[in-house]
Amino acid sequence: MDTVKIGQFIKSLRKEKSLTQREVADRLNVSEKTISKWETGNGMPEVGLMLPLCKFYGISINELLSGERLDEKQYVDKAEENMACLVDRTAPRKKVIISAISCILVTLSSVALILLSALFIAQIWLKFVVIGIALIVVFADVSVILLVAISTEIYKCEKCGEKFVPTLTAYLLAPHTFRRRYLKCPHCGKKSWNNSHIRK
Repeated sequence: MDTVKIGQFIKSLRKEKSLTQREVADRLNVSEKTISKWETGNGMPEVGLMLPLCKFYGISINELLSGERLDEKQYVDKAEENMACLVDRTAPRKKVIISAISCILVTLSSVALILLSALFIAQIWLKFVVIGIALIVVFADVSVILLVAISTEIYKCEKCGEKFVPTLTAYLLAPHTFRRRYLKCPHCGKKSWNNSHIRK
């Protein structure tokens, strides 16, 4: 899916209607910055905004994802290709969102178990059992989240620009921030702070 081509198509549709980015943003209830991001190819409309955008410009979702107006033959040819791209694009994001929600829920329930044991359980051995269960649940949840992160993240080398997937050991041991990890690139062999991206 060529986001730059799609962006240029969205921009040309706006210009056909002689509208500013602000006017389109107001009609779709999004920010002007969002319209700019779509038109420059730096982002795609969320799935929930595609239909309103297409209705506004009088095009089909298939034409939007193709980045051009389609005749009947092209329409059929492009439909399957665009659907496959859309599914590939949204699946990793859903994995990340689901794992983040599960992390929050499991952490909250584990904290509740620990508080329950501290406040309401009199026997010491039972407190330790409940706290142990809570810690095991948290450890298991963190392991699942790490596996999801490893299966959905890809890194771009700051030195050579190549994309790569680190080994599990390198991923776990590397110093990191929320979006970056200090990793050795398998292509150029140099270490640097690499930005993570969701695999498409």
